[in-house]
Order: sequence, then C-alpha cells, then structure tokens
Amino acid sequence: MYRKKRALIIVDHGSTFKEANDMLIKVANLIRQSGKFEIDIVKYAHMELAKPTISEAFDACVYEGAEEIIVHPYFLSPGRHSKEDIPNMVKEASRKHPNISYNITEPLGIHPKVIDVVFDRVIKANSTK
Repeated sequence: MYRKKRALIIVDHGSTFKEANDMLIKVANLIRQSGKFEIDIVKYAHMELAKPTISEAFDACVYEGAEEIIVHPYFLSPGRHSKEDIPNMVKEASRKHPNISYNITEPLGIHPKVIDVVFDRVIKANSTK
C-alpha cells in the first residue's frame, strides 16, 4: 500500500542565544532517532531571530521528497504564535508548493507526559541540595 512521504517540522520562537537554538536541533535529532510514527523527514525551524526559517525548512522537506508536512509548534501554551503566526508563516511557505499537503499540530499544552517532565525536574533539583 502506498504511503505519502511525510515530514515533521518542529518550530520554536528562535533566539539570539545559540544554546537556545541548539536545543531545538537536539529535539529534532531525538525525534529522528526515535523511529516512532511514520515520519520520514524531521526538520526544525525558528519563527524569527535564527535560521532556518519556516519557509526554508518547508522547502528542504519538499526537496527531500516530502509529500505531506506536519508542523509542530514547540511551545507549551497556545497563543498568538501557535494560533496565528505559525499558521500564517506555513501558509505562505506552502504557496511555492501547491501540491504538498500540510497540517499544524497543537502546541505541547496540558498533557500527562508534560507533568512527568515537571516532576522529573523537581526530583533532579531536590537531589542536588
């Protein structure tokens, strides 16, 4: 059975701090290495202040053969960036590739695994005392 080649773009705000931008690279690499789901291509992008942009990441996915692109706002809470800015930027990027379908996920939000991460950080902070 034929399945479209699928790409995932993880998007954060972008920063002037290299360490902050490098974190998104590490997240993309972890996703890529996990082998979970049927994701063939994993890219990262920043809304502003750093490269690659959403448009550049979208183009790179298409260049690598993506037929469907999923964009995930790597934000904790929904807000203007995840509800307006990113959808507008993705729509603009997609104009060059009218045959490519795309979806935008909800941000991380309230999820049981986010709570696990909070408790993991609390435990680590208490163990360093």
